[in-house]
Amino acid sequence: KMTLPLALVALISAFGSSFQYGYNVSVINSPAPYMQDFYNRTYLERTGVPMDRGFQTLLWSLTVSMFPLGGLFGSLLVWPMVNNCGRKGTLLINNLFSIAAAILMGTSELAKTFEVIILSRVLMGIFAGLASNVVPMFLGEMSPKNLRGAVGVVPQLFITIGILAAQILGLHSILGNAEGKAVAQGLSRAAQGEDFPQLTQCCDLAAGWPVLLGLTGIPSLLQLLTLPFFPESPRHLLIQKGTEEQARRALQRLRGRQDVDDEIQEMYQENLSEKEEGQFSVLSLFTFRGLRWQLISIIVMMAGQQLSGVNGVFYYADRIFESAGVHSSSIQYVTVSIGAINVVMTLLAVFIVESLGRRILLLAGFVLCSASCALLTLALNLQSTVSWMSYLSIVCVIAYIIGHAIGPSPIPAVMITEMFLQSSRPAAFMVGGSVHWLSNFTVGLLFLYMEAGLGPYSFLIFCAICVATVLYIFFIVPETKNKTFMEINRIMAKRNRVEVQESKELRDSYPLSRQEEKKSLSSSEM
Repeated sequence: KMTLPLALVALISAFGSSFQYGYNVSVINSPAPYMQDFYNRTYLERTGVPMDRGFQTLLWSLTVSMFPLGGLFGSLLVWPMVNNCGRKGTLLINNLFSIAAAILMGTSELAKTFEVIILSRVLMGIFAGLASNVVPMFLGEMSPKNLRGAVGVVPQLFITIGILAAQILGLHSILGNAEGKAVAQGLSRAAQGEDFPQLTQCCDLAAGWPVLLGLTGIPSLLQLLTLPFFPESPRHLLIQKGTEEQARRALQRLRGRQDVDDEIQEMYQENLSEKEEGQFSVLSLFTFRGLRWQLISIIVMMAGQQLSGVNGVFYYADRIFESAGVHSSSIQYVTVSIGAINVVMTLLAVFIVESLGRRILLLAGFVLCSASCALLTLALNLQSTVSWMSYLSIVCVIAYIIGHAIGPSPIPAVMITEMFLQSSRPAAFMVGGSVHWLSNFTVGLLFLYMEAGLGPYSFLIFCAICVATVLYIFFIVPETKNKTFMEINRIMAKRNRVEVQESKELRDSYPLSRQEEKKSLSSSEM
């Protein structure tokens, strides 16, 4: 059952880490014009000449793309950090990146420096790269097998809540309108013959965006203050640290009961079956035959998740709605409503992942995404000739978001936790995370060129990727719901055609449970 400590640790780690990943993905979309204006003004004040258009585009591209690049660096830190500092320790240290970046971004305008914003985006990326891998690992290792899927989807739920929060706070009526009014006043004064510095002052008064960027430090601060009161991952304590007593105490607290012998025994079994292999590095993960299909599966699922065009659809959404006749001033509210659909469908995934299973959600999600992409291509091509096609394109966007939110977005990270045992899991997350961020970066980089060259047909490429991923999952990926890590390991061992190290000495190596100790004591007294 779900206990209060488990629920709290899931909420604190997801709000403190995953929420900020989502928040920083979309936080710069809304204030982009104001930030670019700030880049211009700062450059003008320093050099006395306005910024070259090409240079401004380059700076803005760097501001956007440094986040996924930082994410890749963060993913590369996963293996050394979780093995040396533990799962909880890594999350706590990680907060320092976020707090430093929040302070730098929040004060960037006062300091009149735009370079700091670009540096902070790298720091936030490193934070998100670590968070997006360590939170699912931490929560997956803490959850009982019947709740592992539901708890594993919680980080993705908070990523979508973070995206929505940034969209809502970025509305022109919240952290936008004050700026707009002040700038407008400044312009009207300038038009009446007042001097230029007054306009600059007005713009300075107006900036709500540093607050918007700096807010990201608050969840980190909360996590830094509360997470130390919760236990470390019991599997890490027992299998990697070898401290059974601490692991037992952590489990008793998380499960809300004293008798946790079954789980302790399962951990010993896992530990024993892995003794021969030792700790996996990324290199040994790629060369070890016993994990071949698991590794291919996570690479396919993580690449499929990002290359299925989710960023492209979000990017296109505004224009699709505009072409359907939605007024340009209302588009930001439409974007918020898409963000809300994303949250609601991910919340639904939390509740259905244990009953329907992982496989069904992945397959259904990718099938819905591929159908939406194919129809979207058709609708975008015909909307100039057939009037109602623009409404079909809106339906396609919403269907795509629903499909992605129930399967492709939340499930791959859950599957990495489940398909790997303790010794190989950090290296697996490092590989999965790197594929995730590289694919994200690639789509961000290439989509503008694809769209310029292919127009609506670029969605056919995404459609093909979704279909390929569906076929792979259908034939290769097993159902993992309600199975222990060892049971999943046995299923995959058959696929890899290797023997699982099952141990008969398990009973000897596993310390006697408290009840057995009592029994042997009472029988010796008789």
